[in-house]
Order: sequence, then structure tokens, then C-alpha cells
Amino acid sequence: MLHTRTGFSPHPRTRRRLIALAVAGACAALTAPAGAQQTAGPSTSGASGEPAGQATAAQSATPAGDADAGPKVVVKGIRASLQSTLNLKRNSDGIVDGIVADDIGKFPDTNLAESLQRISGVSIDRNRGEGAQVTVRGVGPDLNMVLLNGRQMPTSNLGDLAGRAFDFSNLASESIAQIQVYKSSRADTPPGGIGATINIMTGRPLDLGNTASVGAKVVYDTSNNHLPQEDKANHSYTPEISGIYSTTWNDGMFGVAVSASYQERNLGVNTASITNGWQGPFRGDENSWGTIPQPGSAGAADIINRPGPGDVYAVPQNISYFMRGTQRQRTNGQLTFQFRPNKDITTTLDYTYSQNKIQTKYHELSAWFNFGPSVSKWTDGPIAAPLYYQENVANQDIAMNGGDYATKSENQSLGFNAQWKVSRDLKLNLDVHHSTAESKADSPFGSENDLATVSFSRGNTRVDFSNEMPVLSIEGADFNRAPMQVSGSWFKNGYQKMKVDQVQASGRLNLMESSALNFGLSATNVENRSAFQQVQRDTWGGATTPSDYPQSLWRADTLGQYFSKLGGSGDPALFQQIHLFDFAAMRQRAIEATGLPDKYSPSLADPDYDRRTKEESRALYFQLNTEWDTALPMHTGLGLRYEKTDVTSTALSQTVAGINWVSQNEFPFVFSGKEFTTLKGKYHNLLPSLDWDMDLRPDFKVRASYGHTIGRPRYDQIQGGTTIDPTGTVNGGKGSRGNPALKPVKSKNLDLSAEWYYDRQSVVSLGLYYKKLDNYAGQTVADETSPNVTTPVGGKYWNAALASGCIVTDTNCLRNFIFRTYNGLPGVTRGPDNAAGNATGTITGIPGDPLVHYDITTFVNEKAATLKGAEINLQHMFGNSGFGIQANYTYVKSDLTFDNASKGNQFALVGLSDSANLIGIYEDAKWSIRAAWNWRDKFLSSVTDPVGPNPQYVEPYGQLDLSIGYNVSPRLALSFEAINVTDETQRVHGRHERMVLSATQSGPRYMVGARYKF
Repeated sequence: MLHTRTGFSPHPRTRRRLIALAVAGACAALTAPAGAQQTAGPSTSGASGEPAGQATAAQSATPAGDADAGPKVVVKGIRASLQSTLNLKRNSDGIVDGIVADDIGKFPDTNLAESLQRISGVSIDRNRGEGAQVTVRGVGPDLNMVLLNGRQMPTSNLGDLAGRAFDFSNLASESIAQIQVYKSSRADTPPGGIGATINIMTGRPLDLGNTASVGAKVVYDTSNNHLPQEDKANHSYTPEISGIYSTTWNDGMFGVAVSASYQERNLGVNTASITNGWQGPFRGDENSWGTIPQPGSAGAADIINRPGPGDVYAVPQNISYFMRGTQRQRTNGQLTFQFRPNKDITTTLDYTYSQNKIQTKYHELSAWFNFGPSVSKWTDGPIAAPLYYQENVANQDIAMNGGDYATKSENQSLGFNAQWKVSRDLKLNLDVHHSTAESKADSPFGSENDLATVSFSRGNTRVDFSNEMPVLSIEGADFNRAPMQVSGSWFKNGYQKMKVDQVQASGRLNLMESSALNFGLSATNVENRSAFQQVQRDTWGGATTPSDYPQSLWRADTLGQYFSKLGGSGDPALFQQIHLFDFAAMRQRAIEATGLPDKYSPSLADPDYDRRTKEESRALYFQLNTEWDTALPMHTGLGLRYEKTDVTSTALSQTVAGINWVSQNEFPFVFSGKEFTTLKGKYHNLLPSLDWDMDLRPDFKVRASYGHTIGRPRYDQIQGGTTIDPTGTVNGGKGSRGNPALKPVKSKNLDLSAEWYYDRQSVVSLGLYYKKLDNYAGQTVADETSPNVTTPVGGKYWNAALASGCIVTDTNCLRNFIFRTYNGLPGVTRGPDNAAGNATGTITGIPGDPLVHYDITTFVNEKAATLKGAEINLQHMFGNSGFGIQANYTYVKSDLTFDNASKGNQFALVGLSDSANLIGIYEDAKWSIRAAWNWRDKFLSSVTDPVGPNPQYVEPYGQLDLSIGYNVSPRLALSFEAINVTDETQRVHGRHERMVLSATQSGPRYMVGARYKF
């Protein structure tokens, strides 16, 4: 027998409606996924319905923001937010978590990703010291779907032109009412979120009513103080301003809401890194370019604890110290208009805008290794890492590089929603939106650049890897004997734009007394274009001569002071001399000295890389929700979604005409022509879902969910055509070729949960989950040979240099011999000797030389993985004392991990890590205090570094944040926030902890603010 569940209702007049900002709990379809058993408050859409007490359990399966209008009850504060979040979890179909704003314009954290990491199973990746992207239950950012009011949102990111991950740093939190995290699959949710579907919900005027507030903050970022004067902003104090205004008139027939925010932030991030990765890995018995000498050969006596024949080791390609200053201005705004001609029809027109402008200035001290004679000491195997690595050189370059560039990202979304209550048993919903995300350069110097200045006075160069950061030592540096000069440079213009056009139609039909059928269909078109062009000068031996550059252009400074938080910065052996400069002035001087202004200016007129992809998806779904009259009340939701996608992918392919050997290990390719190549693919999926829950007691609930989800491939995996990297090495070139026929990753998910709501605002729960993932795109590397382009490596002149006594790893010796013996002959064009006495110029392949080899990476659906884990949650309020705690721990495990002892391409799950949160709370009528500690264990962030298939592991990181609020009056509140109170640092390493890839320091951030409600 079926029956109507009592004790809850989807309507705002229920006794469980605790906060005006809490949106229809577990909403569906277009405003949020459908199927909620009860709302925690009014929806963002504000449709009308029956009076309280008349809703059946079937009607509680609410589609597309279908909630009733009613009297507004505004309950503010941390406890109200926690209660609403708890209700959302308790009364939703499937496994759902979320965060509700403490009050209008007051989200728990100023950054949405920082707030999301407080949820069990959610971890974040930080950029510029704040949360940017999220990993959920061990599934990385590219495989999580982000919605805005139930709509699929586009994303753009010049740092990853091929990704799908949403960048949360583009959105301010002030206009956000609620975030819902759907961890189990649902038929009425747009696919793409294997880890989770994250629905960001904003307020609507017919829900908010007549209200207004304005807030202001002063932000003090201490990291700006730890920068050189050339890179730091004038002030470490910056403003934040936000406001929201909502009004209704004509008895609730019309409503308008406007929200806006503007934020500035000046910050610094300093990083010591092995920027270009670790060359290798090599076996101990291997002998090739980059390896250390074998026992018995020249130089073997200079190696301590040499890796054994079966051990794996790698050597550093270079070392860099970056001091990077960033200024950011973020503008957000939303305008919403609602029209409700009668209680059965509600229409909503909304426009959302965000802009994120970032200006970056940096300086870098670096040294490059060319794998000549070396001295080193190693850890024990089987993964051997250097305790120190030294190359014995003379008159090599000490590079002091600089950059000055800016980017701008804009997101725009225009949407229309109409809800019609046709009858008591039938409700229909239509939602249409056009949304874009665009990122591009915002500086005449491009979206990224690097201008190298050098002194050719570097002698023996050692890096000590026994500290937190690598410690560089240089012998013989003499800036009087070898003055500074400009050498090579590159200027890049990047561009990305994604466009989403989506139409969703849905409805809910009540069947009998205790069931409801949710149904819908959708059409989604996603277009993505990404492109860049790099203007590069490969004059690494010197662009002109030192006499062209007055030494007053540089300012001498010391290095260690900018890395004072990192272990090793106080080492007496650290090379301290850095020379800093004004980028614009140095660029202008280089233009005057060379007479080549075009070589120091970015352009997108002739892009090196241009990818354009169009995905057309059509979907149809049904979901049946039923309440069962059994001894223990049960609820079921059975759904099925059909999704079909057509892919058209076009990419710019370049024809390689030659390869030039321009410096020790720089082999830029020469391209003679470009053409667009188009490839197509298609796939379809049938995605079932089943949700079940049972109330064992009024305060104890158990759940089970099973369903299929998909995650679409990255854009570089489905590009059309072949892209060759612009610069090769002695080993040849690299490139990539996409496969538009790739199928999406498909996951079969099982979730089990037990939840004990032992008090109104307290809960303890245990969740278990298992995911079986298929169709992961594995990388296949093919060794392809050019049909007609030759390389000088291994050719006539190269072999003659070897016969003269040069060795393979001493490229200076090889180049000097070729230039001084064969200058003027085919393939050899000698320039002047540089300050180190080495010949400069260009060497190219000639007929009879070896053909160029390329390592071409392509993708196929060949990988499978399993992932399992557990989530433990505790929320406890200590009676009426005002004190409370939140704690959660997430355990996640997969057997698909990176094998550090293996060479070659590997497939492993990135982002997989345990995580934990501990939050202490106090609140009374005047004070609200929250101290939050978040911790994430070590995780694999990438299966490649700039050299090739080498892992990158982010080491465990914990951060303490604090927020304090004081209510001066019912209208005026003051606040204080502190981020990264204990000034934590971050570190990334490779196959061994001594193989550091980066060690980064930033600094705490403090905010003082006030908010006034009208």
C-alpha cells in the first residue's frame, strides 16, 4: 500500500522552513535537480502552489524550482545556516550535501571553493593562495559538473586551455544563497559530474521580498610584503564592496533583485622550483643523454652512493626562484526580474556577469643544466634521488628573468524561466539560457611572457635537495667581468571562449496519492575555442652585446629574504645575488638594441595553436518518486536518462619545414604552412538511477543509491588534427593528436548512508561509496618519423665533432667544433662568440642526416578503475550554550596509483586523497565565531611533468581560518576574518620526496568589514 508521508512538505509554510535563503531542498530539473522530499525554504524560482498541509508525498518530488510563495521568515546566523544545511541533507533524494548562507549577502567564506572544502569528500586546488577548483571523492576537477541555478555553466582558463574544470575564483560569494552538492546520480541532472554535480543558487526577488544590504571590507594580504619593489603593489590593503537590493510590488506580481560586488586583492606568491621537471627516469645501468657516468667511466669517481643497475633515478633540468606579484580586480553582478500574473504562473528573466582581471609581475633567478661533467650524491634505491647535484661548468649563464602581463576573464549568462501550474497534479517548466566564458590578454605585453637577462659568469653549479626548498650554489659569479645583458625571450597571447546554449523543458505529474513522475528533455550546444601564439627569440647566447645595456637598468638585491618561510632559505651556501629590473624599460632597450620591435610584442594574428570543438547533446529523462506505506516508511526514486552527443572538432595543424639548433639544448621547429583539420565523433548513453531511503526511527535514516554517470573527455583529448610542440630537444620533438571519437568516462556508482539526527541541529552520519569507472582515456605515444625533415643530431657534422673528442653530453663542445670547422657550409650559420667564449649561431640538418623523430601522444578508451571510500560526519550543538562543532573525515582509496619505479606512460587517478575538517563554533545574540581547520593528505596532481611521464605529488597541507562577527544592532554587523592564520607553505615533489618540483610560500590574509541591512 502507498501512503502520504507526513511531517514534511515542499511548501514554505511548513514548520521546517527555517531560513528565507534556503532554496527548495534537493530541487530538480532547471532550478535544481528534481525529487526533493522536502524543502528547507523558498526556491530561487518562486513558483506558487497549494497551501501548507495539502501537498502529497508525490508532490514533494519538486521539479525545476517549483515551490510556493509565502510569508518570509528570515532567520540569520551560523546556527540557522547549519540547520538549513542539515535539512537539505536529511530531506533530499540520494546523497546530497550543501552550504546555506548565514544571512543575505553573508556566505561562510569569501571564496566559494573555500566554503566547499568544508563538505566531506570535497577537496580544493589552490591558485594564488585561494581555492580555485574542486575534487570530489577523489574525482578531479574536469569530471565535476557545475551548474548555476540548474544551468550548465561554461568555463575558460588560460592556465589550462584544454580543461573543463570550473574556476570558482571568478565568482564572489556575496550573491550566493546556497550551494548544493549532489554526490549520487540523478536522471534529472545534466550529466558530466562523476564526482559530483555542484549547483550554485542565487536569490530571487519573489523569494527575498523587500530587503537590501550593503557591505564593505578592507583586505590586508601580508604576502604582498614579501616581494621585491619591482613586483609588489603599492598597497597591501585593498577594498571589497558588495550590496544586494530586492523589492516586490503590485501584491507580489512583480519583483526585481540586483546584487553587485567589487573586490581588489594584491598578493605575492614566491616559489622555488625545478620548473622544467626532472630528466628521466633512467635505470642505473642506462647510458644516454642526461644519465650520470657508468662505473669505470670518466667522472664515475665523483658520484657518491651511485644508483644501482636496477634503481630508477632522474636529474634536474633546471632550478628557478620565482617572486611573483599579482593584482586582481573582481567584479560580479546579477539582475533578476520576475513576473507572476497569478499564483499558477511565474516567469523569471536574469542576467549574471562576472569579470576577473589579473595583472602579474615577476622576477626569476634560474640556472639550466646541460648534463655535462657532474658531481652528485644519492639516496638509496629503488627510487634514487640526489641529495645534491653539481655540474662543473665555466662561463655559463646566470639567468635573471622578468615578466609583466595581464589577463581578463568574463562570464555572462542570460536566462529565462517559466513555470506553469497547469492543475493540482501537473506542473510544467521551461528554462532557456545563453552563457559565455571568455579569457584573453589584457596587456600590450600579452597574456604571458618572459624576458631573460644573463651574466655569462656561472661556474660550477650545485643544488642541495636536503631542505624544504632546493638550495642553489654558484661558483665564480662576477657581474663586473661579465655584465648583464638581454638574451632570449618569448611573448604569448592566449585566448579561450566557451559558449553554452541550453533549452530544458520539464514537468511533474502526480500519480495517485503517493507518487510523482518527473519528466523532461533538453538540448545543449557547447562550443569551445582555444588559441595562442608565441613570439619567441631563441638568442639565449645574448640578443646583442653587454655594451648595449647600461648596468643601471638592473638593481642588485638578495634572494633569501623572499623565501624566509621555507626551510633552506637561511643556508649560507644559497646563492644570494639577484638583479631585478623594470620590465617595460628593459623591453624597450632590447627593441632599441635589436631593431626588432615585432619580436618583443605578442600577437594572435597567426596562432601556433587553434582548437575549436562543438558538442551537441540531446537528452530525455523520466524519474518516478514514490512513498511506500510499509512498517518502516520508505521512499524510492527510479530514473532513466538517455543522452546523445555529436562532436565536431577542428584544430590547426602545422607543417614542419625544418629544425634549428640555436643553443645548447634548444631546437625550435620551423613551420612552413598551416591548415585546419576537422574530425567527428558521437556517442550515446543510457543512464539509470535508483534512490531508496528508510526511516528506521523518526531520527534515524538509512539510504542506498545506485546510478550511472558520465564525464566528458578533455578538449585536448578530442582535438582534430596533430599539434607539434614549437621547440624540440636533442631527442627530437613532441606533439599530440586528439580523438573526437573518444567516449566519455562512465561510472557505475553505489552509495550507502546511515544518518542519526539525534537533535534539531545535530547529526552523526556514515557514508560508504564505490565507483567503477570505465572508458578512461589512456595515452598512447607513437614514435613517428618526419618524411623529409632532418636533424643535425647524429648527422655528418655531429659525428665529426664526436670523432674530434667531444662527448655527447657536452653540447658546447659539439657546437663550437661545428661552427669553427664548417662555418659557411650548408646548414651552418655562425654568429659572434658570446661572453662565455662559445660560438653562437644556427645549425640545421642537411641531406643525409637522420630524419626528425616525434613522440606523438594520442588517446584511446582503454583504462578502467575502481574507487571506494567512506565519509564520517559529525555536527553537534551543545544545547543552548552557543557552542558547537563540525567534524568530518573522508577516506578514499583506489588501486590505480602511479608506480614510481616504472618508466613510460602510466594511467593513475589524480586528486585521490583523504581529507578532514574540524570547525569550532560559538554564537549568541551579539557574537558569532568560527574557527575552521582543513586538511588534505598527499595526492597525485599530474602523471606528467614538463619532461614527460613523471608524477607530481602535492604534499599534505593543513590550513586554519578564523571568522568573528559582532552585531552592533539588528541592522549593523562588524566582521573580522583571517585566512591561513598559521602561514602554511606548500610543496610538490616527484618520484621521491627529494625530487622537489616546487616549494611555495604566500602568507596570511586578514579582512575587517561591516554590513548594514536596510
